[in-house]
Amino acid sequence: MAPVAHVDLSEVVRQRIRGLRQARGWSLDSLAARCHISPSTLSRIETGHRRIDLDQLVALARELGTTIDHLVEPVDDADVIIRPLQHQEPGLTTWVLSRDAAQHGGRLVAKMRITPDRRTGPGHLAVHPGWEWFTVLSGTVVLHLGGRQMTVDAGEAAEFSTMIPHSIGALDGPVEILTMFDQDGERAHTESSGHAPDTD
Repeated sequence: MAPVAHVDLSEVVRQRIRGLRQARGWSLDSLAARCHISPSTLSRIETGHRRIDLDQLVALARELGTTIDHLVEPVDDADVIIRPLQHQEPGLTTWVLSRDAAQHGGRLVAKMRITPDRRTGPGHLAVHPGWEWFTVLSGTVVLHLGGRQMTVDAGEAAEFSTMIPHSIGALDGPVEILTMFDQDGERAHTESSGHAPDTD
C-alpha cells in the first residue's frame, strides 16, 4: 500500500484562494482592492509567507463567491476514492461506482456482471420512468427492448428510455457492463431490489 501523504490544510486554503482568483481572471491587485487589503499582503497570503486573519478570510470568501467552510474544508482521499461494495443476487453482481446521484447531475454509475442464469426476456420486462445507458466491457449482452431483441457486443453501447419494457441479459457466457442511470432509473432499480441499483 502506498504511503498516505500528509496534506497541509493552510496550503490547500491558499491554493483554493489562488485558483478561484485565477479562474475569475482577476489579478492580485483586483482581488486585493475588492477585499480592502494590499496586493503585497494578498501575495504573501497566497504564497504562504503570511497567516490569514479571520476577517481577511471572510472578505476573500465573500468576494470569491464561496464560503469559509468551503475554503477550509479538509482534504481526504475519501472524497475522491470510492471503494465499492458488492451486491449479489442470482445472475447479477453489482458494484456502485459513484456517490449520491443528486450530487452528480442526477446520475449514478455502476459496474455489473451478468450471467446467463439471470431471468430476462418476455415475462421479465420492467417499465419505469427514467433513462439508462450502458457500455459492454466484455461478453455479449442480450437487450430486450419492447418487442425487439438486440445483441450488444464488447465495445458497443446502448441508450434507451426505461419507459420502454426492457431487460438486460447475457448471451453464451458472463458479461460485464458499465451502466449509468438517471435519478428516476436509480430510484426504480433501488426500490425493486431493496439494495443496490439493479438492471431489470
